[in-house]
Amino acid sequence: MNKPYVDKRNEGYWVAGTRVSLDSIIFAFLDGLSPETIATECFPTLSLEQVYGAITYDLAHCSEIDTYLKQTDAEFEALRQSNHSADPEFHQKLIQARRLQALQV
Repeated sequence: MNKPYVDKRNEGYWVAGTRVSLDSIIFAFLDGLSPETIATECFPTLSLEQVYGAITYDLAHCSEIDTYLKQTDAEFEALRQSNHSADPEFHQKLIQARRLQALQV
């Protein structure tokens, strides 16, 4: 039986029939989380089968998914830079708040 585990929609990849992005599964897996941990702790709405299916899809489509991940990372960085440039004063306040929080922890 051939069951689809990943859908491509809205210029992105998603676990089939869910709102969980393939990116989030792959990054969790690359960070060292087991499929069992991803299914139970990160995305309890997913079955273990869905998590393994997403990982398998990534392995079967490595070059396509790697290109996609690099593209989305570049888009995120460009957005981050534009937000920083749009309001540098807010960005500076954010940095100060993070520093204060780090000192309190």
